[in-house]
Amino acid sequence: MARNDMVEQLSGVDLFSTCTARELTLIARVTEERSVDSGTAVVEQGASGNQLYLIVAGEAEVIRDGRSVARLGPGQYFGELAVLDGAPRGATVTASSDLELLVLGQREVAAVLDEWPGVSRKLLVTLAARLRQAEADAATH
Repeated sequence: MARNDMVEQLSGVDLFSTCTARELTLIARVTEERSVDSGTAVVEQGASGNQLYLIVAGEAEVIRDGRSVARLGPGQYFGELAVLDGAPRGATVTASSDLELLVLGQREVAAVLDEWPGVSRKLLVTLAARLRQAEADAATH
């Protein structure tokens, strides 16, 4: 993928919506592309993790404790908790179709958060929303 295309993909991700074009270009430089075949687990619940995944194309299913809890598609991301604290993954994410991903490692994410407070705030809001949803899901089961 051309660097300009990668910048465009990153700009469409809610997490990076507060970043300037210059910031997105810097993030794109440290972002890797990865293709995953349908049916492949990208991350597994309980495994250690140090990468954040952004979905460019395709769909993935999020499975926690053997139960499907979400479906993710283009513009969505996963792995933000493990990349922040290095704790084991809280869910398995499996490709429901062939996936095209952008991948940011823990070191790169830390640098982005340190340098751009707007991204940090956006990530905190996203994490709070996901925690609230997990609590609501747990209360109904």
